[in-house]
Amino acid sequence: MAASRTCDGVQRRDFLRVGALGMGALGLNLSGFLRLSAAGEVAKATAKSAIFINLTGGPSHMDTFDLKPDAPAEYRGTFNPIKTVASGVEISEHLPKLAAQADKFCVLRGVSHTLGAHQLGTEYVNTGNRPIQSLEYPGYGAVVTKELGGPKDLPPFVAIPNSNQRTGFLGVQYAPLNTTAAPKPGQQYGVRGISLGNGLTIEEVERRQNLLSDLDRTFAKVEKDSQLLTGLDRFSEQAHSIITSKRARDAFDVSKESPKFAEPFGGDTFGMSCLLATRLIESGVRFVTLTLGGWDTHQNNFTNLKTKQLPQLDTGVAALLNGLHQKGLLDSTAVFVTGEFGRTPKINSRSEEGGRDHYPRCMFMLLAGGGVKGGQVIGESDEKAAMPKNEAITPDDVAATFYHTLGIDHTREYHTNTGRPIMIVRDGHVIRKALS
Repeated sequence: MAASRTCDGVQRRDFLRVGALGMGALGLNLSGFLRLSAAGEVAKATAKSAIFINLTGGPSHMDTFDLKPDAPAEYRGTFNPIKTVASGVEISEHLPKLAAQADKFCVLRGVSHTLGAHQLGTEYVNTGNRPIQSLEYPGYGAVVTKELGGPKDLPPFVAIPNSNQRTGFLGVQYAPLNTTAAPKPGQQYGVRGISLGNGLTIEEVERRQNLLSDLDRTFAKVEKDSQLLTGLDRFSEQAHSIITSKRARDAFDVSKESPKFAEPFGGDTFGMSCLLATRLIESGVRFVTLTLGGWDTHQNNFTNLKTKQLPQLDTGVAALLNGLHQKGLLDSTAVFVTGEFGRTPKINSRSEEGGRDHYPRCMFMLLAGGGVKGGQVIGESDEKAAMPKNEAITPDDVAATFYHTLGIDHTREYHTNTGRPIMIVRDGHVIRKALS
């Protein structure tokens, strides 16, 4: 997926810098990545894994999951609501495939915060904690990796293609393995450091592994007390396990899916990324992030949504939810879909058809799987979708609920390297209505 530029001049890839450091800018190889990724203790949970889908740029709630057909024309826009398979739940006419899967997800309306800048809003919805200058909170993937770990022969946290979730004070040992590219139909797909390519064979990997083991023993004799070398053999062994693991290579090989199963995902990069995510979860990867950019629709809002954004979202997420269901994985996989904020209820005049600007006071989020009760709407906005009608849902509340589905106590305290105690989510409360 190409990097998309938001209105403040920041490219999406700039949001992803920390995630990219996990396997890119710092030049970490797989062995180095795994040395930094020791698993935390396993917690009992309704969900065993999770998929986080970030809609960067801020999607319009009024044109997707919170339409107001009775509002004045300058607010309601040109889209109409349609019925879904969930009784009483209506969404945009340009999301027909999701309408057919509405029994599988819960719509949260009237989600509200006050951070209208892309980066700040992104940090908030990716951590469940309002950003502060004195501390960087870890994203969901880092926390889940620390708490739940993963199989020895698979990376616990995979980002397709990169992630805007940061590791915060937990450190880069919990950073994702970035695929750096999305799969494409009809093309061989490989992930550097896992897929064997350029004539490399298992025998060559084994030969190199033996050489590394010899070097490790030599350095260990010289620096017996070096903390840097502590556990080196264990992490090298894990890297070796992944590279030589048929399960790891197969997990990233979307061509192994049957054409019948793959067809609903479509041929664009987001749909193919959703297909890869289902395969990774099935293989045992603990946490997967997906990114769909392009939602910063200050101009030509309706054309952009109708012709590009909504068809991609509709096809990809609908196929993802149904695919997880078909594989028997939806109940054990928590799915979270969100942008950093909503968009202004009143249409601007920046283009011939108008657009919508940043608007954090009212937005939508979606939850599915992992003990979430689908087929319902929680929360409500006012008659113009300008504010929550009653009590607001906060990103903190949704974060607490997301962690709850994974069996993680959001009030658990971590300690920074200075000994400062920090709760995973400091202000959120579990939304009990969202749970089965």
